[in-house]
Amino acid sequence: MLSNHIGEIAALMTAVFWTVTALAFEIATKRVGPLSVNVIRLSMAFVFLAVFTFFQRGIALPTDASTHAWVWLSISGIVGFVLGDLFLFSSYPLITSRIAMLIMTLAPPLAALIGWIVLGETMTALNLFGMALVVVGISITILSRPDGGKKFSFNFSTKGLLFAFLGAVGQAIGLVLSKYGMGQYDPFAATQIRIIAALTGFIFIISFLKRWKKVIRTFLDKKAISRITLGSFFGPFLGVSFSLIALQHTSAGIAATLMAIVPVLIIAPSAIIFKQKITIKEVIGAVISVVGVSLFFI
Repeated sequence: MLSNHIGEIAALMTAVFWTVTALAFEIATKRVGPLSVNVIRLSMAFVFLAVFTFFQRGIALPTDASTHAWVWLSISGIVGFVLGDLFLFSSYPLITSRIAMLIMTLAPPLAALIGWIVLGETMTALNLFGMALVVVGISITILSRPDGGKKFSFNFSTKGLLFAFLGAVGQAIGLVLSKYGMGQYDPFAATQIRIIAALTGFIFIISFLKRWKKVIRTFLDKKAISRITLGSFFGPFLGVSFSLIALQHTSAGIAATLMAIVPVLIIAPSAIIFKQKITIKEVIGAVISVVGVSLFFI
């Protein structure tokens, strides 16, 4: 019966939504750049969440949050959405969203490691083995030995890989800070606080760099705007919503494992939409990384 597996279905749908989001934002970022994509998609996500929380909680804005929540969730928004996502989106034109999503499998292990160091959370031998598998899976994909030489080299842009890694670090730190700041507070309202802080950060950056004309011109690019709208709806709104439904109806381990399969799901559409050449080695690397992530939730 499907009704007995609502959580698992919601987790799989979350992975599908996040795959759509990554592909949509890759197209948009290539056309208008990461700053424009980020500030517009966060603005859209804020509106989606405001409407949702109005019907869910009776208030559209997180006015009932404590000072503790505002402070730590705001810091989380700056680190995760501004720094983390700015680096992640900047990596898309350089290494594609497919490889960037593979690098992002480092986020859960890094979050667990940071939680262990900062919050005193448990870190088991199986967790360490899972982290090692993630690294191995990524290495299989991004490293090669040219002409049978002894030295390894990267198959993709070093700058792009570094940006994606910094995106994973930003997301990991953002997750730990979110957990600390949210406590028992409503997760949708908590996401709103993170978005408010992130929007403030992007407004400052765009003003400092004097890029508002470029942001405004983005609205004239119908393809970019349609992809940003698509990504915003399926990512910060539906993605977050379905991930919470998954956590409510199944164990955190099963939900997190199913939601982590984005690097595998994104392979086929990347080959079809972007005509990317996919090697067996890259598929194996993605599968190994996903298995590594799953070991954190057993």
